[in-house]
Amino acid sequence: MVTSKQETTYEVEVQDVEYLRHGDTPLLARVFRPLGDGPFPIMVELHGGAWVRGDRLIGNGANEALARKGVIVAALDFRAPPVASYPGSFADINYGIRWCKAQAESWNGIQGSVGAMGTSSGAHQAMLLGMCPNDPRYASIPSANGATGIDGSLACVIMASPVIDPLGRYRYAKGLRDDCTPPAGMAERVVPMHDLYWETEEAMAAAAPARMLAAGERTELPPTLCLARTYEEAHPRPDLEEFISQYRNAGGQLDFKVFEGSGERILEDASTPLAQEALELMASFIRQQLG
Repeated sequence: MVTSKQETTYEVEVQDVEYLRHGDTPLLARVFRPLGDGPFPIMVELHGGAWVRGDRLIGNGANEALARKGVIVAALDFRAPPVASYPGSFADINYGIRWCKAQAESWNGIQGSVGAMGTSSGAHQAMLLGMCPNDPRYASIPSANGATGIDGSLACVIMASPVIDPLGRYRYAKGLRDDCTPPAGMAERVVPMHDLYWETEEAMAAAAPARMLAAGERTELPPTLCLARTYEEAHPRPDLEEFISQYRNAGGQLDFKVFEGSGERILEDASTPLAQEALELMASFIRQQLG
C-alpha cells in the first residue's frame, strides 16, 4: 500500500465467490478487498438496469477505486426476469447482505454492520432494503449455517441516480404525468422492463419508498447519501425531491449532492473528475457511518 498525506491507497484483491444457489444456478459476488491492516468497512454494490438487465461486472471500475480507498465492496448478481420477477432480486440481495456480514471476519472487515450502494434501479433496491430489512418477502431465504442470528439491516445507503419511484417512472415513461415530460422513445425502452419485473402497478406503488412514508408506514431510516446530475432524462426529478422530503420529514438523515450536467452514469468511468469527486464523497460518507 502507498501512503499519502491525504489518504492511504491500498492494493486490491478481486475474487468471484458463489454466495447463493437456486437449484443448479449459482449467484456470484465479485468481492474487492483492500490489502492492509484493516478492519475495513463493507459495502454491498447493486447494479442498475431497470431491475431486468446488467450484472455484477458493470461497476468494476468504481468498485475497485473505492476498494483502493479502504472499502470492501461485494458486487452482487441477483435474479431477474424471466427467471424471477419482483420480489426475487430483493430476496437474493437481502440474503447477500446477511452473507456479507457472516464473511466480515474472514475478509478483514468491520464486523456487525454493512452498507449498500447502487445506481439507478440498484439504488432503489438498496434504499428499499435499507428501509425494510425484515420484510418477510425480502428476508424469505433462510440464512446458511454460520449466519444464523444475522439480519439484513443496513448501516447506511448510497444512491447514485436512483429510480426511486417505480410507479412514478412508469407513468412518466408513458407520458401520463403533468409535472414532467419524457424524451421521445422512452416508453418503448422502459415500459416493457417495468412490466417484466413488477407485473402490476400495485406492486410498483407498494415498493415506492416515498409513497410508503407518505402513507405513514414505519420503516428503518439508515443514513443515506444521494448523488445525482442536474438533469437525468430516465429519472424524473420530482420523484426524487418527494422522496428526499418524505425521508427527512420522517427523521432520516439524507445528504444530497447534485453534479452539474446531464446523464445518469456518474460512476461509469472511474477515471473522470466527476467520478473521482463522487467516489471521494462516498468514501468519506462510508468512513463516517461504518468506521
